[in-house]
Amino acid sequence: MLSYILIIMVSLLFLFVGAHKFIDGAVVIARRLGMSSLMVGVIIIGFGTSTPEIIVSSLAALDNAPGIALGNAYGSNIVNIAFIIGITAIISPIIVQRKVILIEMPILLITALISLLLIYNGSLSRAGASLLLLLFVVYMSYTFIQSSRTSTNNTIATLDKTTKTINHNSLVKPTLILIIGLIAMLAGAKGFVYAASSLATIWGVSDLIIGLTIVSIGTSLPELFSSIVAATKRQHDMALGNIIGSNIFNTLVVVGLAGVINPINSIDPMIIRRDIPVMLGFSLLLFIFALSFKKEYRISRIEGLIFLLLYVAYIALLIRTL
Repeated sequence: MLSYILIIMVSLLFLFVGAHKFIDGAVVIARRLGMSSLMVGVIIIGFGTSTPEIIVSSLAALDNAPGIALGNAYGSNIVNIAFIIGITAIISPIIVQRKVILIEMPILLITALISLLLIYNGSLSRAGASLLLLLFVVYMSYTFIQSSRTSTNNTIATLDKTTKTINHNSLVKPTLILIIGLIAMLAGAKGFVYAASSLATIWGVSDLIIGLTIVSIGTSLPELFSSIVAATKRQHDMALGNIIGSNIFNTLVVVGLAGVINPINSIDPMIIRRDIPVMLGFSLLLFIFALSFKKEYRISRIEGLIFLLLYVAYIALLIRTL
């Protein structure tokens, strides 16, 4: 048991160091390509840090463990909003762009609702899972079009300067830094999940509860460290874009790919009655907090604390079901 605890400690160190490198590389790439911090947060950081979720859920689907496959995806979404945004906002209040409130957050809610409708009958067919993947392709197409427009405008405004910057400052180094940071975070997340899941198995915890708690928290650690580091570096768009991008990716790709690999014929009713409604509730609350009548759109420290307390209440609810 002590060896598992040691693995967890080393894994957290990998996550911490990797997150710093990952954000540093992403910031440099964004500046040199003229991309907005929000787009980098959604595309590079959000999807990149979701790699652990897709690996864990895909392997769980192959092993015919739907509780872990779905619990990991939806549990990670709950962790991302309530736990990660909660902690990040407490450390540094998150400023929210109007575009995020009008476009990204509604997309987040819509994808969650579609996912609920597809599994409401207690199963996820290969056709339903394929629809989720198709919706992700549509979302990515829209995101890249928006990103290209932003990049084009920035490039036209500073064409000579941008050209010189790209010529004299290669993207190779920041890209390598970003990749090294991501690998370090993935290694840390894998070590954490392995050790924590082993401990949970020893204690006799069900696969759904493991998926919703230990595995979802473990696979969300890259998002946690990335968002905290981004917030402390005053990169608020990256911090929030990371979470929104990750949640959309989890709902459409992680769940979709798991269902395509192995159609899920029997979904635990508690996922439909408890976990997805909680995920939707937290997503809606995020929208309300960001939109609430303040001089500027932001998630305050008090709102971050509310998210954190609600997450503790959710975990307490899960523990009661053991």
